[in-house]
Amino acid sequence: MTARASPGPADGNTPPLWQAVDAAAATSGRSRRDWKAKGVTIDSRTLQPDELFIALEGPNRDGHAFVRDALDRGAAAAVVTHRPDDVAEDAPLLIVDDTRAALEGLGRFGRNRARARVIAVTGSVGKTSTKEMLREVLRGFGTCHASRASYNNHWGVPLTLANLPPETAFAVAEIGMNHAGEIRALTPIARPHIAVVTAVAPAHLENFASTAGIADAKAEIFEGLEPGGLAVVNVDTLHSDRLLAAARRYAENIVTFGATEAGDVRLADFATDAEGSRVAIAIAGRTLRLQLAAPGRHWAMNGLAVLAVVHSLGLDLDRAAERLAGLRPGAGRGATREITWSGGAIRLLDESYNANPASMTAAIEVLGRQPGRRIAVLGDMLELGETGPALHAELARPLAEAAVDQVFTSGPSMRHLYDALPESRRGGWAETSAKLAPLVVEALEPGDTVLVKGSLGSAMRHVIAALDAAADTRAEG
Repeated sequence: MTARASPGPADGNTPPLWQAVDAAAATSGRSRRDWKAKGVTIDSRTLQPDELFIALEGPNRDGHAFVRDALDRGAAAAVVTHRPDDVAEDAPLLIVDDTRAALEGLGRFGRNRARARVIAVTGSVGKTSTKEMLREVLRGFGTCHASRASYNNHWGVPLTLANLPPETAFAVAEIGMNHAGEIRALTPIARPHIAVVTAVAPAHLENFASTAGIADAKAEIFEGLEPGGLAVVNVDTLHSDRLLAAARRYAENIVTFGATEAGDVRLADFATDAEGSRVAIAIAGRTLRLQLAAPGRHWAMNGLAVLAVVHSLGLDLDRAAERLAGLRPGAGRGATREITWSGGAIRLLDESYNANPASMTAAIEVLGRQPGRRIAVLGDMLELGETGPALHAELARPLAEAAVDQVFTSGPSMRHLYDALPESRRGGWAETSAKLAPLVVEALEPGDTVLVKGSLGSAMRHVIAALDAAADTRAEG
């Protein structure tokens, strides 16, 4: 479930996404020559020919240092505050006062000219997965543009909209935050017709006094709704009352989802095993039954949100359910694969992209349904503030309930979990994921199932890489 944010190459049949005159109008900038661009990027390393490069200025890196590289790679033009010394005087440059403001201007312009129905998604857990599920389901009904990867912050949201083709039928924007007010600044740029809050959970607690504050920050997404807009709210989540109160202030219509009778879209039945989940969903006076390719209740809840959006758009629920049933989790977000291992194989549950207490518990529950020895390899959950030590230690309970055999942990916060585990479950602890990886490789045996999960900053990708490298070595041997 991956795709580039840019619309694809401009050719004789496809008009350019941006022309110099429109980009200048969107940014209040000055362009000294004509140019046409097929998309917008802020990374010269992944730039495709004929894309517009924006030289963002940050605390640690100034994009102006990469303008020449971008132009050498075939950029149509570059958005800058000044001409860098190593760039020719006649280079295709769009001069602006502030490149971040220019990016926002391009995003607003892109959103304003689009005919797409826009869906915005936020939540403490499940927002990226729900966005990807929406992308793939809505593609069954027309063209759909969505945030690339987790482009959900102050530059990711306007970049997504700057790359929005005007004739696209649907657009899905993921909006994240780790401070109050961040979503409030982004939702007026996205101006969604539908705003979804997947869940509220302990995440970014170092910046909030309580989970109630997190709920209020997530509810900011409703403030940018278009007239007649719809709010889709998880009625089972923490502080759903606060979410609903905010939705009533800004949304003309509200649809709730959950497992309780209060949900307009309801999880009527659920059963899961190692391979997937069987669900029954009550919606619009009928019951849909389908098999999801991903195990875990959290995937079913994401599916409820997707079907709530589909029904609200007036689209065919049966066709949507068929597409939903065929989706599989992406790498780092629950993907399952077999790795050759010493004449046999191990089963990897790759949850390495991110983590908080709610998603960690959900992943451990999925591990508990797997065959063979169950091995958890867990990295620090970041941005939990003073509650961090306790929240890490409390993972000992779901690990016990899931009958996990061995637990390997990395990072200072995960030391609290390691110390809370009984001696029989302690596989090992290390300061970093890179130092932990050899311990994991040494301990695994054919037939094991291993879960790898941690916050992005915990770099659990090092463990995944070590497993793949060890598999190659053992195969050669």
